[in-house]
Amino acid sequence: MKFSSTFFALVFILIAPLQVLADTFWLVTPEEMLKSISAKPSFKAKVVPPLDAPTIDVITPKLDSPIGSPTPILLKFIPKIPANVKPETFRAYYGSFQIDITNRLLGVAQVTSQGINLREASLPKGNHTITLNIQDSEGRVGSKTIEFEIK
Repeated sequence: MKFSSTFFALVFILIAPLQVLADTFWLVTPEEMLKSISAKPSFKAKVVPPLDAPTIDVITPKLDSPIGSPTPILLKFIPKIPANVKPETFRAYYGSFQIDITNRLLGVAQVTSQGINLREASLPKGNHTITLNIQDSEGRVGSKTIEFEIK
C-alpha cells in the first residue's frame, strides 16, 4: 500500500496544532478555570495588611481592560525600608479554590527580591483571580489579589 505525500501533508496539518497545544505553558489549565468559576463564592474575611508590609505592583499586563493570551507577566516587590523582600516566600494562588500555582511560576520564571519577570504565560479565555503573597525580613506578609479577563 502506497501513501501519497498529500496524505502525509494532511496528517501533519491535522496533528501540528495538537503539538502546539501540548507545548503551551498553561499557568492555569482550562479545566481549573472552569472548576473555579463554577464554584460557589468562598467566604473572604476582610483583613487589614500588617503595617509596613511589602507591596506587590503588577507592571505587566495592564489589568484595566481584557488582555490576550499568552501574556508577559512582570511583578515588582516593594519592601518598606529597612526590611528586604524574601523571594523564597513568594506564593501564588488561583481562583476560588486557591490552587497553589507557585511551582508552575517558579518552573518558568525566577523570583528575585525585586519581583518576577515571566516572558509569557497562557491562560484560557475568561475571568481569572490570582492572589499573590510575599513576606519581608521582618515577617510581614504583603498580599495582592488581581482580577482580570483574558479575551
